[in-house]
Amino acid sequence: MESRLDTGAARFGRNREATVRLLGEVRAEEARIREGGGAKAIEAQHAKGRLTARERLGLLLDADSEWMELGLWAAYGMYGEYGGAPGAGAVAGLGRVGGKLCLIIANDATVKAGAFFPMTAKKVLRAQRIAMDNNIPTLYLVDSSGVFLPLQEDVFPDQDDFGRVFRNNAVMSAEGIPQITAIMGMCVAGGAYLPVMTDTVLMTEGSGLFLAGPALVQAAIGQRTPAEELGGASMHAEVSGTVDFKEKDDQSCITRLRSLVGKIGERASAPFSHVEFDAERDEPLYPQEDLYGLMDPDPAKAATNTYDVRDVIARIVDRSEFDEYKAEFGRTVVCGYARIGGRAVGIVANQKMHQQMTVAMGPQQGEKRTEFGGVIYTESAQKAARFIMDCNQQLVPLVFLHDVNGFMVGKDAEWSGIIRAGAKMVSAVSTSVVPKITVIIGGSFGAGHYAMCGKAYDPRFVFAWPTARYAVMSGASAANTLVEVRVKQMERGGKHLSDEEKKAIYEEIKATYDAQADPRYGAARLWVDAIIDPAKTREVLMTALEACALNPEVKRFNPGVIQT
Repeated sequence: MESRLDTGAARFGRNREATVRLLGEVRAEEARIREGGGAKAIEAQHAKGRLTARERLGLLLDADSEWMELGLWAAYGMYGEYGGAPGAGAVAGLGRVGGKLCLIIANDATVKAGAFFPMTAKKVLRAQRIAMDNNIPTLYLVDSSGVFLPLQEDVFPDQDDFGRVFRNNAVMSAEGIPQITAIMGMCVAGGAYLPVMTDTVLMTEGSGLFLAGPALVQAAIGQRTPAEELGGASMHAEVSGTVDFKEKDDQSCITRLRSLVGKIGERASAPFSHVEFDAERDEPLYPQEDLYGLMDPDPAKAATNTYDVRDVIARIVDRSEFDEYKAEFGRTVVCGYARIGGRAVGIVANQKMHQQMTVAMGPQQGEKRTEFGGVIYTESAQKAARFIMDCNQQLVPLVFLHDVNGFMVGKDAEWSGIIRAGAKMVSAVSTSVVPKITVIIGGSFGAGHYAMCGKAYDPRFVFAWPTARYAVMSGASAANTLVEVRVKQMERGGKHLSDEEKKAIYEEIKATYDAQADPRYGAARLWVDAIIDPAKTREVLMTALEACALNPEVKRFNPGVIQT
């Protein structure tokens, strides 16, 4: 591929500076999240002779290996009345243990003693979903006081709450997905079921595993029993027989855990094309750092972010080689085949450059028109739907690159069958059986978000650049619409607003909408698995594709009724 990105242009320099500044803000906030409950809470953990969740990860993971953290932003800006819950009080991600890719879920006892907030349960469930979709061996590092009682009604009863975690333990085991738990602290009440429902249980001396702690036992049945006698490691190793390995401390427990992981057998690899990969030979022709200058991250400048999405593709695929599909047709969506880390992929990407096209049908049939970048037109939807179906037929995993405003509207679009074409694309995404990975690089608005495999369409992973925007519509569009509605409501009540008052309402609505469209807002609610550095997109996709390939099972592709 030949890149057309002018890295010497003033606009590129301004965009790069703004994006790097935004990325710096994101990384600084992430560093604060990783501090968990703070220095005093860390000291308290050490005083108990225990390591923190991240210190345990440092020992467990292979030295110098990449750690792909998932759900770091969970609960960001939430639970302020309780002092917050950085990372939702848990750490999750993909990492290598003895060279084997594993999914790891660790309670962070420095955050409210590792208690489960509503978002903690959702974070663990999302991690388990990733493990189940991809057949990834899963390790649990348990150190939790159980449900955060002030919010128990939002943690305990529903289908996607705390109890689903244990249900998933059983289902994962039934599906042959290895699960190993290391108890290195408290494991109390309903949470005690998690380790015992996994395949193998390790427990350190000084830890506690019981359905009810000493105080609750005394209150409930009047029995006084020391914690160690009630549910300590020695009791569970010698008397109840609940744990498989008793370990002296965190360090020896993690050594044992690494040894056990090293003995897990390999499943047959998934039937996706994978050729020998050489990092130096197969490097893209253009530096990924160029992606910093692609767009202005200011939401107010979104309309000016026109760029050729092939410049993105050229910087993330092997040797910048791309077999573009129907290159001259439906040009506001770019589709094609490539390899990332030696693994075959089909790429569906929104094109942000305006396109001159010939109208195929409708009132302007045969005429030339300008199609706006980032908008999905009838022909684009038809092409993407067919390409997605081809990838399923040929067992090629799909990568979606979002910068989409939505589907085209108006008489010309309706006459051309935009609803039918859009339904065809959404149906193809919905029934797709190959792994799907979504990367939101710019806007992801309206039904375009759905058609490009939004969270509701079961992508294996959802990543976002700091420049991403994620909502029904942009802040400016929403503000214009809602201001008009509010003004009419007030005028019906007899109040007439000045231009200044209308502008104030507009700015208020737009600020709220822009804040909610920020990827950090979405990541806090687990709509996004991780906010990634644009210059690390290729490496992130390589790890995600490796994870996807661990699942050798691909259902029969049955697209159902497709609009034609």
